Amino acid sequence: MAAWLEGRVIENRHWTPTLYSLRVAAPPLSFAAGQFVRIALDIDGARVARPFSFVNAPGDPTLEFYGVIVPEGPLSPRLAELVPGEALYIAPNPSGFLVMAEVPDARTLWMIATGTGLAPFLSILRTETPWRRFERVVLVHAVRYATELVYRDALAAFAQLHGERLRVVSFVSREAATDALAGRVPAAIADGRLEAAAGAALSAAEAHVMLCGNPAMVKDATAALIARGMRKHRRRTPGHISVENYW
Repeated sequence: MAAWLEGRVIENRHWTPTLYSLRVAAPPLSFAAGQFVRIALDIDGARVARPFSFVNAPGDPTLEFYGVIVPEGPLSPRLAELVPGEALYIAPNPSGFLVMAEVPDARTLWMIATGTGLAPFLSILRTETPWRRFERVVLVHAVRYATELVYRDALAAFAQLHGERLRVVSFVSREAATDALAGRVPAAIADGRLEAAAGAALSAAEAHVMLCGNPAMVKDATAALIARGMRKHRRRTPGHISVENYW
């Protein structure tokens, strides 16, 4: 394997006590929007790495990663403590198939995320491809608490640029929140609340759905979509559901 790339932290933004975004200056790295890469620190004599999706668009000289602190984890608490100027390591081989090149055409592109699963969709939305290929884009972000609805400035910028072609739907599951649906995404797919909130159809005839985040959400949302006549997308058997489990 090629040598690790060394990056330097430019900014460590703490959204909440457990959510943070690292902006990193690093050597040029080629990737497709929606992919992930391993980032690492040397801890107790070993290089400890975990996958993170890119938040930035391809070609942006500043890399950005969105993470959550796992208290018992060896890496995330240390990444969250990095300050500008400190080093981290980036693998030279991004990967992943949650990319536009793997998504078939449809009228509406749905991007459904929980938590930090939002990251790859932000990268994709920063490119021209979804806006060129789809009439409408629906971004769904589900979190536990309203303070976890992050990157609102970026979403507002997308809305200003693309107008009614973009619809953002938020879910907050553990408290009442203004301008957000309650409960879990799979239930809102099943009972029609998500379609009503988005003003777009979730059907095999009109939609392609990308899912990224909590494995329970991905599993249950996939089942709810299959119950609506949709099927998983594979290269040999094109379908309507593309999936990325985020851990």
